[in-house]
Amino acid sequence: MVHVLTEQHTIANHFLAELRNVAIQSDRMRFRRNLERLGEVLAYEISKTLTYEPTEIETPLGTAETALLNAQPVLVAAIRSGLPLHQGMLHVFDHAECAFIAAYRKAKKSGTFEVRREYLNTPDLTGKTVIVADPMLATGKTMVLICQELLGAFRIGALHIATAIASEEGVAHVRAFLPEAHLWVGDIDSELTSKAYIVPGLGDAGDLAYGAKE
Repeated sequence: MVHVLTEQHTIANHFLAELRNVAIQSDRMRFRRNLERLGEVLAYEISKTLTYEPTEIETPLGTAETALLNAQPVLVAAIRSGLPLHQGMLHVFDHAECAFIAAYRKAKKSGTFEVRREYLNTPDLTGKTVIVADPMLATGKTMVLICQELLGAFRIGALHIATAIASEEGVAHVRAFLPEAHLWVGDIDSELTSKAYIVPGLGDAGDLAYGAKE
């Protein structure tokens, strides 16, 4: 199932607009904070689908009845661009365990590329709700590699993918290879260039958040 924030008119539209705006995104700190704020909104939306249990809370004047989350999800950050989005989700799921994974695209002389996984640090994900955060879903190949590796190593209870901007092609690829995943997207763009950049997109999220890489 695909959930798109911009299908509803909410404050998330403002965060996405600033992330895209070339005049604003030059402020690196503001760019990171907008990714964090979008992560907070995505985490809140995901929280509506989780399991809660009735609980009584003692107050200074009596007892209040409520329903509390019965288990925190595990938050997986795709290094490095996924770190601000992941941090925003951690503001909401503030007792969550965290995992970190690094994967990158290796260009070939032909102009095509392959996706390689370089680093993984994770707790036991067996039976857990897992949320993988990466701000851009272009071709979807990196996300599929990350999730398939996690699914191959652990019997995950439920898989959620959170991203700021996705291409239509990326969404289709994820749905084809990860049909069990719930996809949470800020917005979906129609175009993907030959070099796998989303248009209009927002540029390179990792560079905008942390500076250009060699």
